[in-house]
Amino acid sequence: MDGPELDPWLRAQRARARVVIGGVGIDPIRQDELHAVIADAVATQRQRIILNANARAIALARSLSTFRAALNAADIVFCDGYGVLFAARFLGATLPERITYADWVHPFARFSQECGLSWYFLGAAPGIADAAAARLRALYPGLNIVGTHHGYFDRAGSENEAVIARLNAARPDVTFVGLGMPIQELWIQRNAARLDTRVLLSAGACFDYLAGRVRRGPRWMTDHGLEWLARVLIEPRRLLWRYSVDNLAFLRIVLAQKLGGKGRSALQ
Repeated sequence: MDGPELDPWLRAQRARARVVIGGVGIDPIRQDELHAVIADAVATQRQRIILNANARAIALARSLSTFRAALNAADIVFCDGYGVLFAARFLGATLPERITYADWVHPFARFSQECGLSWYFLGAAPGIADAAAARLRALYPGLNIVGTHHGYFDRAGSENEAVIARLNAARPDVTFVGLGMPIQELWIQRNAARLDTRVLLSAGACFDYLAGRVRRGPRWMTDHGLEWLARVLIEPRRLLWRYSVDNLAFLRIVLAQKLGGKGRSALQ
């Protein structure tokens, strides 16, 4: 993926070998480094697509080539799950830490407040992004959230054009797209070139957590690799089957890769 057409930052980033799990490259990046990447994108006016990978992402990417391509085309893919963290170690690689939105959004809000970065929320059910923004503004009065829009719109027609126009009018530095996986990643890939924003983040259920619509499990679970179980216990009807299928597929992928001797490598 390297080449003379890439800017110096991206060449340097690609020089750091990604950890490849199930055909998806994941960057060995820490939270403070992620903040630096985002600040650099805003300062240099270079757009960056920053996605995240967990066990569900790896399982989906194996069966959905367009989603896998979207992940591997991103500027940064960070580890968002203990399953991926443990799998990397099992494969003989190293990912420095797990960055999950429910935790990371708060230090990132403080960082953005200090640096004057503006945010935009796109996604979730009507009213949820508004509630999430209101809560963050109360917690961090200096945080500049310049707009919100729900995720219930036609992503291929005139409604999509109206959403893009509204976002571009706000000109946010950072846009969080919470449309659910893999819809959000594919939407970002299709529309990024037309969006007047420097950083695009795939935010998943971040707005639901911030708005209090979805509860998180206790810390003893979320901080010890059991967040998936906590989510299943909180929303069994919606998530039990999904997590059972995805986690089993993820385990099969990791075991097959281990047996095949394909652990840590850089993307070609």
